[in-house]
Amino acid sequence: MKLLPDLSLPDAAATQLVIYQAEVDHGTFAERVARGKRLFKSRNRKGNTTFDSVKNRLTEMCSGARRCAYCEDSAADEVEHVYPKHFYPDRVFVWRNYIYACGPCNSPKGSRFAGYPAGAGSQVELSQPAHTLSPPPAGVPGLLDPRVENGTEFLALELRDTFYFVACAPAGTLEYERARYTIDVLGLNKREILPRARRAAYQDYCAHLRQYIAVHREGGDTAELTRLKLEILTRQHPTVWFEMKRQHASLPALATMFAEVPEALSW
Repeated sequence: MKLLPDLSLPDAAATQLVIYQAEVDHGTFAERVARGKRLFKSRNRKGNTTFDSVKNRLTEMCSGARRCAYCEDSAADEVEHVYPKHFYPDRVFVWRNYIYACGPCNSPKGSRFAGYPAGAGSQVELSQPAHTLSPPPAGVPGLLDPRVENGTEFLALELRDTFYFVACAPAGTLEYERARYTIDVLGLNKREILPRARRAAYQDYCAHLRQYIAVHREGGDTAELTRLKLEILTRQHPTVWFEMKRQHASLPALATMFAEVPEALSW
C-alpha cells in the first residue's frame, strides 16, 4: 500500500464539495451522521458532475488499470471514506478523505474503525450506535491512510515464500499495532487470492525487467527503453515493485538483475 499522488480537484468540484459539506455541518452529532449518509448516497451517482470529477481524479491516482488503493489488485469502483462517514460526519464531503477502493476491501471494512486516543494507551474500536451519538475520541487512527501515509513505511512484503504483508516496526509499538490492524481489517493476507496475485505480479515484474535488460544489452534506443520503463511503472501491485527494489540485495536473482541496470532502482 503506497502513498497516493497528491492531486487536486478541479475548482468547480472542490467548491461544490465545500457547499455539500456545509449542508451536513449543523444540528446534533447524530443528526449530522444521518444527514451525511443520506446526502452522500443521493449525490454519489453517475451524472452528478461533482462526483464524476471526483471519480475521474481518483482514477488518475490509481495504479495500473484503476486498481484499488488498498489491495492494489481488484478494480476500484467505490468512493471510499478513509474516516467512515458513520463516525466522522465532518469528513463526508472532504476530498482528502476519499480514495478509490474495491468492494472486497470496502465491504468487510465497512464502518469498522479504531483509534488510539491520546493518553488511552490502547486501541479503541468504534462501534454503532455508541459512536454515532457523540463524536469519537480524538487520536491516531488504527487504519493507515494512503492519502497521507506511505504504507511501505509500516508494512513490508515477504517475497521469498508467502507474499504476505508483515509489520515493519517491533511488536508493541504503535506503528506495529497500526500495521497489524490494517492488514487484519482489509484482509490483505486472509483473502487467499491476494498473496497469489502478488506472487504473480512479482513474476510479471521480473519478466518485464528481464525484457528491459535484454534491450539494454543490445543498445536499444532511448524511446524503446522509456516505453519498457513506463510499462513497469504503470502495472498493478506497485508495492511489489517497491519491495523488489528494497529487498534486492538479499535476493540473489534480483541482485543480479538490478546490478546490470542499477538505474531501475531509482524508478
